[in-house]
Amino acid sequence: MNDTQLLRYSRQIMLPLCDIEGQQKLLNAKVLIVGAGGLGSPASMYLAAAGVGSLTIYDNDEVDLSNLQRQIAHHTADIGMDKVISTRQTLNNLNPEVTVHAVKQRLAGELLKTEVAKADVVLDCSDNFTTRFAINSACVKHQTPLVSGAAIRFEGQVSVFTPGRNNSPCYNCLYSHDGEELQNCATNGVIAPITGIVGSIQALEAMKLIINIGKTLTGRLLLLDGLTMEWNTMKLKQNPACPTCGGLN
Repeated sequence: MNDTQLLRYSRQIMLPLCDIEGQQKLLNAKVLIVGAGGLGSPASMYLAAAGVGSLTIYDNDEVDLSNLQRQIAHHTADIGMDKVISTRQTLNNLNPEVTVHAVKQRLAGELLKTEVAKADVVLDCSDNFTTRFAINSACVKHQTPLVSGAAIRFEGQVSVFTPGRNNSPCYNCLYSHDGEELQNCATNGVIAPITGIVGSIQALEAMKLIINIGKTLTGRLLLLDGLTMEWNTMKLKQNPACPTCGGLN
């Protein structure tokens, strides 16, 4: 770590639980982020600012005027640009030392499995049912930690899944494949700061996993009601009959 890095990350390094060793773990880490929207924007920005060495971001969408209310990695001048390119520009301006791999593509199939296998932590910042289950399945297969977030209306939720460790459930233990399609912001709306809160928590949980500190949200679902500003936590248990992770732990 050079003098510039020591100064840039000094406020983290002075934390006993982080120190230089923890910061070096962040610098060496590879994080996969699926989605460059309301959650992926704040999550990627905080991870880049904190010094996570390599960020790989997948999204197949372009920046639209309606995105700018909450997707803070994008700017008015970016309208029409690929979201991953806009995000990469923002992250490079924020911290040019971070390597950002930006791919305009829906991450699925064998490519998804390959990317999950290379990552130290995966952040699910997507907004559709099919992608969430596919990410979860790949993370269970490769036993890669997954930080899952969702935001809609005035509500947010975050959980961490660590397949093969700590008797962790998986996303499929929480939601069934035969459930209804997840609601999204396009059809239900969302207040802007909720996405920022959830995405920031996702970044924090990812950093805790990388540094191996504190107590993550493994086995817990954190729920936020933004209208009343009440936080609730639900305990989650692995479903022995889960078709994705049953019998893994």
